[in-house]
Amino acid sequence: MRDSLRKKVIDVCNKKINAKGEGVGVSFYAFFANKNDDPELLMEAATWWIQTHRLDHFVKAKHIIDLVQNEA
Repeated sequence: MRDSLRKKVIDVCNKKINAKGEGVGVSFYAFFANKNDDPELLMEAATWWIQTHRLDHFVKAKHIIDLVQNEA
């Protein structure tokens, strides 16, 4: 995962946790706008989420942060 995506994922997850609490879930779509303006980055996130980690559609944001930080 490229560094810019890693930072974005952590930032979005932290914002979700701060707004809704530790139990909040996210999907990889949470890291993108409602339009497909960067298909390569979207596919990178989808590949990491679906193929690399075989995650469900919604996963606890805290778990995503842990996964991303442990890969750094």
